[in-house]
Amino acid sequence: MSRPVSTASVPVPGRNRKRSRGWIATAPLLAFVAVVFGAPLVVLLGGTFVRQGRFTGENLAESLQGAYLTALIGSVKLSATVAVLGTVLGVFLAQAVVASRLRQAVLTASGVLANFGGVPLAFAWIATLGNSGVVTRALGLGEHGWSLYNFWGLTLVYLYFSVPLTVLVVTPALDGLRPQWREAALNNGASAWQYWRYVGVPVLAPSLLGAVVLLFGSAFAAYATAAAMVGTTVPLVTLQIANALTGNVLIGHENVALALSLDMIVVAGLVMAVYLPLQRRSARWLR
Repeated sequence: MSRPVSTASVPVPGRNRKRSRGWIATAPLLAFVAVVFGAPLVVLLGGTFVRQGRFTGENLAESLQGAYLTALIGSVKLSATVAVLGTVLGVFLAQAVVASRLRQAVLTASGVLANFGGVPLAFAWIATLGNSGVVTRALGLGEHGWSLYNFWGLTLVYLYFSVPLTVLVVTPALDGLRPQWREAALNNGASAWQYWRYVGVPVLAPSLLGAVVLLFGSAFAAYATAAAMVGTTVPLVTLQIANALTGNVLIGHENVALALSLDMIVVAGLVMAVYLPLQRRSARWLR
């Protein structure tokens, strides 16, 4: 009796051609990515290790000292605070509206507010809660020590677009929770808290961490809002980069801005390294 031949080992005519054509089709995209992302990265790396025409690591070392290090730590603290608070508040809001009649209205508003930032956002908050803002004067907040131009004031402003962004990111994940899981948990005597503790939160954890990473990156790279609001009151790495690029540094130290940019890339890469493995785990449950 002849054995059946496995089709897995038999080459399929034309398959290799289709693969080669697929790579050709993606060539414009790869070229675009190489130009838009690759060229600036090459310039950044080249400038970081060059000072006054010689190859050196002085720029990178200087970016991790003094006021530059303080600004980098300040940006990390601000971004982490905004990321955690924004994710928590956004999850509660998303859960509240995911099955309500206001779902579509909230998602539409979140899409608008998540993209409202920069100088207009700063001026709106200054007019509302600044030293002479409408709400500040009406409630007498200035007499109680309120100030919008500090760390927590800037955090509040960043939350304005971070919470809606979390709603947009987390809502699809909440939709992925199957009703059968909750019913099975309740039928087995689990409480609502136990369901979220042992089923809901573990399944949503990678998505929630993804929201944290997204908010962290958004706050970490923000510049215009902070520049219009706090200036140099709150030390931030983006403000230090702007000062260096505009020549507000010693002669020959202009490339410190590139070194600070490299520091930001490293921090963002470390955050993404934590997120990606967990995202693969959650994909198996939310299919």
